[in-house]
Amino acid sequence: MACDFKTIDEKWQKFWQENNTFRSLPSSAHPKFYCLEMFPYPSGKLHMGHVRNYTIADVVARFKWMQGLNVIHPIGFDAFGQPAENAAIKNKTDPAAWTYKCIDWMRQEMRRLGFSYDWQREIVTCDANYYKWNQWIFLKMFERGLAYRKPATVNWCPSCATTLANEEVVSGGCWRCKAQVEQKELEQWFLKITDYKEALLDDLKLLNNWPARVISMQENWIGKSQGVEIYFKIKETGETINVFTTRVDTIFGATYIVLAPEHSITVKLKDKISNLKEVELYIKKAKQKSRTERVDAAQTKSGVQIKGITAINPVNNEQITIWIADYCLMEYGTGAIMAVPTHDQRDFLFAKEHNLPLRIVIQPQNQEPLSEHQLSEAYEGDGIQVNSGQFDGLDNNQAKVRIADWMQSTGIGKIQTHWRLRDWLISRQRYWGTPIPIIYCDRCGVVPVPDDDLPVKLPEKIKISGEQGSPLTKVKEFVNTKCPKCNAKALRDTDTMATFIDSSWYFLRFCSPDFDSAPFKKEDAKYWMPVDQYIGGIEHAILHLLYARFFTKFLKDLKLVDFSEPFNRLLTQGMVLKDGIVMSKSKGNVIDPDSVINEYGADTLRTFILFAAPPEVELEYSQRAIEGSWKFLNRVWTLVSQISGTVVEKSEKDKISALLRKTHQTIKKVTSDLENFKFNTAISSLMELVNAIYQEVADNKRKDAEVFLAVKTVVLLLAPIAPHICEEMWQMLGGKSPVSKAIWPTFDENLIRTETVAIIIQINGKLRSKIDIEVDSPEERVRELALNDEKIKNWLGAKQIKNIIVVKDKLVNIVI
Repeated sequence: MACDFKTIDEKWQKFWQENNTFRSLPSSAHPKFYCLEMFPYPSGKLHMGHVRNYTIADVVARFKWMQGLNVIHPIGFDAFGQPAENAAIKNKTDPAAWTYKCIDWMRQEMRRLGFSYDWQREIVTCDANYYKWNQWIFLKMFERGLAYRKPATVNWCPSCATTLANEEVVSGGCWRCKAQVEQKELEQWFLKITDYKEALLDDLKLLNNWPARVISMQENWIGKSQGVEIYFKIKETGETINVFTTRVDTIFGATYIVLAPEHSITVKLKDKISNLKEVELYIKKAKQKSRTERVDAAQTKSGVQIKGITAINPVNNEQITIWIADYCLMEYGTGAIMAVPTHDQRDFLFAKEHNLPLRIVIQPQNQEPLSEHQLSEAYEGDGIQVNSGQFDGLDNNQAKVRIADWMQSTGIGKIQTHWRLRDWLISRQRYWGTPIPIIYCDRCGVVPVPDDDLPVKLPEKIKISGEQGSPLTKVKEFVNTKCPKCNAKALRDTDTMATFIDSSWYFLRFCSPDFDSAPFKKEDAKYWMPVDQYIGGIEHAILHLLYARFFTKFLKDLKLVDFSEPFNRLLTQGMVLKDGIVMSKSKGNVIDPDSVINEYGADTLRTFILFAAPPEVELEYSQRAIEGSWKFLNRVWTLVSQISGTVVEKSEKDKISALLRKTHQTIKKVTSDLENFKFNTAISSLMELVNAIYQEVADNKRKDAEVFLAVKTVVLLLAPIAPHICEEMWQMLGGKSPVSKAIWPTFDENLIRTETVAIIIQINGKLRSKIDIEVDSPEERVRELALNDEKIKNWLGAKQIKNIIVVKDKLVNIVI
């Protein structure tokens, strides 16, 4: 009889909830283990990507519980943000009501999937008891000069009179009204993350259990680079344009300069610019483009020459033109670049587009010399300096050092370290976020809200249209206040914080979610932190992780924590696809997890998600594979049903050692696989053991102690993966307490060792035969057996053997 998954799911979900099975409290009796997945934005319903992320984390947490660790596995909701505000506008509802309704849906679905959360630790970031501490942390940064205000450029919709995120700019227009988006300067709040740049870069060396790809992405974002700041004088005025480059070896090939549209030189020298109207029109159009559009390599390299002024290349006194181009950004370097079209592909494309001169200054070694007229792309490799004055003939890497030293000694440049990292702009002209706790007083200036007055709460149930700026500016009872210093009339800041603030420290709040005297209890954080295993999507590999690392370092400076990095181990899971395309409502290829649970049960969906692909890679949804997982679980159910309640016979070890050995081998394999996130191969090993048990029961009619042990082992090893059915089967096998808290099985190395092993025989690295030999056979014996194998004799014939390589208990490679 097939398993009744629905009844079993409901039974054990109710049991776990009523018995607080996964409640976690600090304890000295067991080592702690903090398992955490990136908490979700409450968008309405779980999708398959959520299911994959949370199922992976749940297996890890349940596995660690069974290994005897004191596990904390919390969950919450990253509830503030623009989508909720947009949904409220679309549905003419309140963002809070919409958000909490979505949370209720998601919480119900999470329970249906059997996730082992400590629900008493749940946090919701739009709750004032949470965002109060966002404001407190902001004020601590303000006290130390790490939170400051300055003008910054934003995407601005003149029709809606509001700011737009980069994602809301579609083909240069507002996503809502399609009006042309402009770049506008507004006073904005920043956090000085650059004060921590050295620590953020250096401490990446501590993260040995992070994916190399994520480390590289963080390094590139922080972007420490050694180079030279070169001083190009403007011939007509004597003004200087500073250019930073890491390729000082190409300076003799610089044939023009490119400035960002925001560069101040066009304002300073507008009286000297003969085509000022043309330049100003180009700048206006460039500012209407999003940053993404400006740096898109596929876009035509647009630009305009600034006529009336020219620059002098300081290394050869050559007069060169100055251009404005949108692909040059103010946030990189100095907002000006020296263009070397022969040795930089972006400059090459721009030069070709605008018919600008080219000069080769590095020739590749051991190749035909390059010619400017024949170049089809820039040469960006190493080589020998040419057309470079006194540096001709040098290897370009040597020339970098020599030219830099020469420029510094002559005063035409300075050796410098530049960083790509910029301070973090956190202001948002939106309603649904944490209010910035600042008051503006005509007498006292910028005044922080006192700690005792926190939280500054969002006004409730206000009209939100998405037009005419932040809704908070229209709420008089919110905006108008008293100055905390002089009690005079004053105004509140009406911006809210970027939602990345909410997720930059939430892992600490989970340690003591109800604490009301500080963001968290120091002693709780000392016990639980750092997070032992963090799991989430690769899309958060840069900003979220960087900001969480920054906050942790700041909180360490406040002496609230005693560690530098929040996450010891990181796993980034791949996306879920359908028909080779990422699941998306707009593409109409979404599979609702509820529909799978209703038909096949939660454990079937969990098993499929884990078995279909290794966690780091993309997973293709397959109905056939869903059915395969359902059939496998039913095979286990049938096996347990046959074994349970029967009289267990005594084993005869000399006849049944093969099954015992297979059982212990499987324990070792599954344990190792779960430790290393190889969930698919762990399930495969369990399938092999189930097949072996079925064969013993069918062929030998056995129901003895070793068969019972094997079946019991299957249930224990499968429990983190398919917990509902395993709880039920554990009871059927006589278990008195939940399998979720049962002791993880251990293996006996003596029982794992096989008497013989299959050895691969290769000839020149190609598989030619296999032989079975005794384990630990001497090398000479292995060589002898390999050479006497009939297949190998036929392959070798009269050929001369040059060498025989033996890898113990694995392979023989005969080199001929």
